[in-house]
Amino acid sequence: MTARSANLLGFLACAGLLAYAYYAQFVLHLEPCPLCIFQRVGVFAVGVVFAIAAAHDPAGWGRRVYAGILTLAALATIGVALRQLYIQSLPPDSVPACGASLDFMLKMFSLAQVLTKVLSGSGECAKIDWRFLGLAMPAWVLIAALGLGGWGLWANLRRRPPVLRF
Repeated sequence: MTARSANLLGFLACAGLLAYAYYAQFVLHLEPCPLCIFQRVGVFAVGVVFAIAAAHDPAGWGRRVYAGILTLAALATIGVALRQLYIQSLPPDSVPACGASLDFMLKMFSLAQVLTKVLSGSGECAKIDWRFLGLAMPAWVLIAALGLGGWGLWANLRRRPPVLRF
């Protein structure tokens, strides 16, 4: 498998994850909390980097740059998913109160203030509306981000076998 096709598969995986997130929102009527939105942004960022890497198909140090960017984007997504899992694990009396919507906060506060407020979490981020095999959605995002980060490293850092010419 070439690096280009591996990066394309990574992009398609991200597109599939985002498609399911929108299916859950608009068909299953599961309203995303602010931390869910940031996890979507993280998966989107990973997907964009995979798409650019597939289109560019660099050699040498360019592949290492893409591997590094993919790793950083995946780690950011993992961090947000871990934060939400932590909030979901809190006892009900320890969960922060529900906050304003993300749209409202973006209109009223600076981006830095919004990031601080969102990452501190709120009551709607503690609610678990969906489970698959006993795991809530942020746990699946965590698993997917770990897999995508590992895939990005493998796709862009593996040694290519030598080409035999006759």
